[in-house]
Amino acid sequence: MEGFSDTAQHDAAQQDTAQHDAAQQDNVWIPVCDMMAGLMMVFLFIAVLYAQNADERQRSGRAMLDAWQTSERALYLALEQEFAADLPRWNAELDSQNLTIRFLAPEILFESGKASLRPRFEAILQDFLPRYIGLLAGFAPDMPAMIDEVRIEGHTSSRWGEMDGTPAFLHNMALSQARTRSVLAYGLALPELRALRGWMMRHVSANGLSSARVLTRESGREDERRSRRVEFRIRTRSKATLAALMQKMARGGDAQFSAR
Repeated sequence: MEGFSDTAQHDAAQQDTAQHDAAQQDNVWIPVCDMMAGLMMVFLFIAVLYAQNADERQRSGRAMLDAWQTSERALYLALEQEFAADLPRWNAELDSQNLTIRFLAPEILFESGKASLRPRFEAILQDFLPRYIGLLAGFAPDMPAMIDEVRIEGHTSSRWGEMDGTPAFLHNMALSQARTRSVLAYGLALPELRALRGWMMRHVSANGLSSARVLTRESGREDERRSRRVEFRIRTRSKATLAALMQKMARGGDAQFSAR
């Protein structure tokens, strides 16, 4: 009987121990479950917040795009109104896609193979530059810091005499750079632009691009005559800002619209 009593006491002790362990496990799992539920609520809150921020970034980006398009449209219309009647007689054209005035007819622009301006092109620039620079500088009061850069770009065909390829490209690079410097120097020397020389030196640059951007015919072949040209290209600060925003949003996976 004594052995039986010891066994019963031992079984009872084991049962108490098992119940105690089960109670402890229950006490552990309750806080863990509470913690997991709390973490899920935090993750849900973060997801909602991120979605709201993404919507805000997208709305902000769209607002910037609308403002950019409005400002560039206004600038294009101002250029068109000012120069529409003159462009045909200058052998020039206005490109609405990138706010560029393009001077063609290379036979009236420069001496062949030289950077010196022909008299006809000097006369055109004397008429064009004061009105052009005055118009752009005049946008400042209504659209502060809108104009980031005015690029005078020199372009050539892909040939240099009988040469092509790399030698021709390098020769044309030096020539196109020298020609744009001649145009800029001529503009800075005009008495009509004396009051705007400071603005020009802050905003106008001379850029020789050689044959990097030749113009082509419908067939896809290079149009050598039209490729020899001088362009006045406007880069707006809003476009530069928008480009940076688009890159940032693209890295974040939120870019859902694009600028032209």
